[in-house]
Amino acid sequence: MTRVPGLLAPLLGLGLGLGLGLILSSLGAGAADCRSFGRAERLAFAPAARVRWLAPRGRPPGPLNPLYGTVRRFLSVVQFNPFPAELVKTLLNEPSSVKVDEVVRYEAGYVVCAVIAGLYLLLVPIAGLCFCCCRCRRRCGGRVKTEHKAMACERGTLMAFLLLTTLVLLIGVVCAFVTNQHMHEQMAPGVEAVPETLLSLRGLVSDVPQELQAVAQQFSLPQKRVLEELDGVGKSIGSTIYTQLKSTVYEVLTSVNSLGQALQLSMDHLQALNATLVELREGQRDLEPAVREHREHLLTLLQEPGCQDCTEAQSRARALELGADFDQVSPVDDVLHRLKGVPEANFSSMVQEENSTFNALPLLAALQTANMVKELKEVIAQKPEGLRTLAEEFPGWEAASRWSQALEEVEQSSRPYLKEVQRYEKYRWILGCVLCSAVLLVVVCNLLGLNLGIWGLAAREDPGHSEAKGEAGARFLMMGVGFSFLLAAPLILLVFATFLVGGNVQTLVCRSWESRELYKFADTPGNLPPSMNLSQLLGLKKNISILLAYQQCKEGAALWSVLQLNDSYDLEKHLNISQYTAKLQQELQNLKIDMKNLDLLSPAAHRDLEALQSSGLENIHYSTFLDQIQKPVVNTNVEKLAQELEGLARTQGSSVLGQQLQEEAQGLKNLYQEKVLPQQSLVANLNLTVRALASSAPNLQTETSRVLDNVTYLKGQLPTWATSILRNESECFLTREMGYFSQYVAWVREEVTQHIATCQPLSRALDNGRVVLCDMIADPWNAFWFCLAWCTFFLIPSIIFAVKTSKYFRPIWKRLSSTSSEETQLFHIPRVTSLKL
Repeated sequence: MTRVPGLLAPLLGLGLGLGLGLILSSLGAGAADCRSFGRAERLAFAPAARVRWLAPRGRPPGPLNPLYGTVRRFLSVVQFNPFPAELVKTLLNEPSSVKVDEVVRYEAGYVVCAVIAGLYLLLVPIAGLCFCCCRCRRRCGGRVKTEHKAMACERGTLMAFLLLTTLVLLIGVVCAFVTNQHMHEQMAPGVEAVPETLLSLRGLVSDVPQELQAVAQQFSLPQKRVLEELDGVGKSIGSTIYTQLKSTVYEVLTSVNSLGQALQLSMDHLQALNATLVELREGQRDLEPAVREHREHLLTLLQEPGCQDCTEAQSRARALELGADFDQVSPVDDVLHRLKGVPEANFSSMVQEENSTFNALPLLAALQTANMVKELKEVIAQKPEGLRTLAEEFPGWEAASRWSQALEEVEQSSRPYLKEVQRYEKYRWILGCVLCSAVLLVVVCNLLGLNLGIWGLAAREDPGHSEAKGEAGARFLMMGVGFSFLLAAPLILLVFATFLVGGNVQTLVCRSWESRELYKFADTPGNLPPSMNLSQLLGLKKNISILLAYQQCKEGAALWSVLQLNDSYDLEKHLNISQYTAKLQQELQNLKIDMKNLDLLSPAAHRDLEALQSSGLENIHYSTFLDQIQKPVVNTNVEKLAQELEGLARTQGSSVLGQQLQEEAQGLKNLYQEKVLPQQSLVANLNLTVRALASSAPNLQTETSRVLDNVTYLKGQLPTWATSILRNESECFLTREMGYFSQYVAWVREEVTQHIATCQPLSRALDNGRVVLCDMIADPWNAFWFCLAWCTFFLIPSIIFAVKTSKYFRPIWKRLSSTSSEETQLFHIPRVTSLKL
């Protein structure tokens, strides 16, 4: 606290110097660029045909891709025939003339798979019934009748094959679960993509004049932005002036506030010095006779003949007198008189008020520019004539509304069917989860049976073991066999149904779509019926190639350049906005902002600082204070002398003298506590006060002069700086507002020539349709039935190995005798293994 005034001058001087340098450099920079105001922000124009832009869909790489590839290769083996162009042509044009043998010949691979599925559906349930009857007669899946040497090898081999088969089943059912869930999750986005695609195609052929009208209406976006910024132009310019001047103004106000605090602190120290000095003088006058009396009485006692070892104490007693004499220091009444009533001003409140005034500069600027802003708004609110006729003079297409209406009807009629698709997909997902869970139950039975069976085999070596573990393991294996027979029929039915649908979608549609054979088929004359001819549906006089149109649309070709509409329509005539520039420039040059309300320093604060300058605070003789402060209050250590007297009192031969010395020691202690100690405390306080004033007073006068000079200079220069900033910001504002209109003109030019009536959504819709149908639905669909078929056919070896293995887990009817049996061992005492009551 006492060091702050000493550091005040260099810190404030450095801060003010930096602040003035920064404001001058910012003024120079402001004239060169518009960093403070900035360029026109990027306007976000809504595309005129926003529904036509489809986000590209794609299946991200994942762990299931190898499985999808395996299924596709399998389907390529099943369906090796190429795309049946003639068959599809006949089906589209003359459905009644389609021959069944041609369909069977094309679907030969699926027919073979149907035969295999039929055999499975017939034989496995029959085998299950036979096995059930056999088990009822206790002829199948029983127990090993006789133990033999090769039994361990056979048992281990069967358990290994059963474990391997169970692991294969587990992998298959996990993959089936994953693909079933993945397909279910992808179905909803795929279904939602259908109306989205239809909406995009509808937007492709929507009425172009209406889109141009929407383009013209978006003139309100730069218009609204300019009007909004006109509302805040005064505040923005005022904020810029505030931003560029605030560092200097705040530095000056901070220095004023710091100087006011230093002034208050110095006054507090000066008043404390004066009060402490008065108390010290009064205490000194009370202390002096008491010390003298104790010294005289003590010398009398110590000089008596009977006083033993009192020589050293006599020398201390002679030094018992006052050390510091504060009557010798000069009073500070004259300085206090010159600073009477200081501080008159509340510097903290004054600086806060000036800060509030300066912070209100943006609002002040907004009020002073209100009339100019009102005139500019009237000009900007008018819409150019060319934009009003932009859509009216643009050539349109006759078939656009008809095609748009047809797509709308298709989109509306497809929604109920799409909901049904989602509903049936939910049923399929539930059925798939149930069957997968059932297969998983078989896996769990096999694993539990193996674990319990192995545990029972390990415990069989113990003579007191129980066969319950092995029997439980065998029962679990037979439970798995039973579940396998029950699941065979529903599994093969679900597998073949999903295989037939998903396989044909992949081989007939997806494969030819990806190779673009479908586009070539559609381009071949006569393949499509007249009702599906694209050129006639669009009302074109010339046939177009679907494949070529797809490739051009994929590259982003626009109908504006393809149809060369620039020869029949003058776009630039409708985009003339020069009427705004001149009026904006003329009005912005008349801006003015007044800053007379900013005083920086109130008259009362000015008087306080002037009084401080003439107070003579730095002329006080602080050295004389320090000289007396360095002296002790009493030359002799009174407390130590009292302790020495107590020691002498105990060593004296005369009890009377000892009692007198003891009383004198107690008197000195009382003197020390009551008068010396308070006097020392006052001296310590005086030391702090004097040193604080001595360190701050010399620099305080210099800093006061510097602050007064800076305040006077800044108050004179603020209007000049504000005018320079205002001129530069007005130019920047004009450039910024013209930037909004320039953005609009460039956007209209690009929108009309590149985006309106572009056919890129068509190619994107076709690509997305292939991705949704083939990658997002067909691939998980086919992977699901493939994994389920995997599990279905591996149930057969699981049944076989489970039945064979369960025999070895049950108790053996007749165990093999060994050379270590009880009959061959001499002197063997039989051990009781069981006791039946």
